[in-house]
Amino acid sequence: MALFGNRKRRTEVLERPEYGWIWKPLLALLVVYLLVCLVLGIWWSQRPEPFDIGQATTRQLGAPADADLPRGARLTASMLTVVETLLDKPGGWLRNDMLLPGVWLDNMPSWEYGVLTQVRTLGKALPAMSPAGTDALESASTLLQSDSEDWLYPAAEKRYSQAQGALASYLAGIARDDQGFAADGEGLARWLDAVSRRFSGLTQQLLASVDDPEALRELGVDDAALPDATPWFRIDNVFFEARGDAWGLLQLLKAARLDYADVLGKANGGATLERLIAELELAQRRIWSPVILNGSGFGIFANHSLVLANHTQAIAELTGQLAGSVQGVEVTAPQSASQPAASKGGSDNSGAPGASEASSNAAAGGAASNAPQAGDTDESEAGSGDNADEGAEAGTASTGDAEAGGNPGQGGQGDAGDGAAAQQQ
Repeated sequence: MALFGNRKRRTEVLERPEYGWIWKPLLALLVVYLLVCLVLGIWWSQRPEPFDIGQATTRQLGAPADADLPRGARLTASMLTVVETLLDKPGGWLRNDMLLPGVWLDNMPSWEYGVLTQVRTLGKALPAMSPAGTDALESASTLLQSDSEDWLYPAAEKRYSQAQGALASYLAGIARDDQGFAADGEGLARWLDAVSRRFSGLTQQLLASVDDPEALRELGVDDAALPDATPWFRIDNVFFEARGDAWGLLQLLKAARLDYADVLGKANGGATLERLIAELELAQRRIWSPVILNGSGFGIFANHSLVLANHTQAIAELTGQLAGSVQGVEVTAPQSASQPAASKGGSDNSGAPGASEASSNAAAGGAASNAPQAGDTDESEAGSGDNADEGAEAGTASTGDAEAGGNPGQGGQGDAGDGAAAQQQ
């Protein structure tokens, strides 16, 4: 009996071998893979640093930053550099990723969409700024409107790279023919007015995350006029999208400050522009919390959306004021005559106004006059054709008598007048 028992046990061992050792290396590989994805996700989520306008212009054109460039060369070069930053930063374009770790991330893709929205807004306004080369600009604008989440060929990165090529072709053309933007503030005012409406809409979205109606009423915000409440899992997405808008606009405005130095000087818009740049820089301050908090009042938890809404509201008001001040301004002197004075005021990354701007503002009597905003209608800018998260952009900016830096929700256009034309200093 013992003999037959041992034979049966040996047979069972041969038919059912033990494979317990296999799961150990598989588990180790899975842990290593997850750790690599975690490290890559943290690295890819780091916001790119602002770039220097002079260095960007030199790299795109191959000309010194202080050279006598046609109007709009620096703004176009900065727009090109912003698109390059989106495509070449660590991880590349993450918004349409379908694999790990990009599919896990949401903050950086939201930031990317905010920056892209500012590039799209400027792309729509560029044909009105430039009297020549509009075919290349319209082609670039059309390509930039492509679905930002499209991952099938040609993917979003491919179309944005083609738009980059169209912008580079236009930039080389105006540098070769010395035919830059028009010497007036019409196109600049149209762009700034669209930016003002965009930031007014962002302010409403940020305030919609505050689930305390009493606190909103204390701030002078009509909670009935706000959009639907932002779901808790979307609060950080809206927050980082607004941060991306502020980052992109900051780079573009620093270039516009140089290209339109004479227009801004004649309109006495230098002080308003410097306040606007200061607000954009404040909106880029480091976040020390590992998560976006949605507290209220003077509790132990902050409300990051409410703090950022104060900045976006001020940005909307200041861009509206600046658009009104440059509306209808024309200059006859060549732009190169005013360019050295503007560049002496400090580096591109400086928030302090230049010496020439300060002296011109003092001679003109101080700050720019407040004017009614161009295009202040109840139209809303459509999204980019993306999914529901990228739907209609900014709503209509109201025209209350809110001062820059005031309470959020009181209107996006700032101190709009009763229809009187802007006074030219």
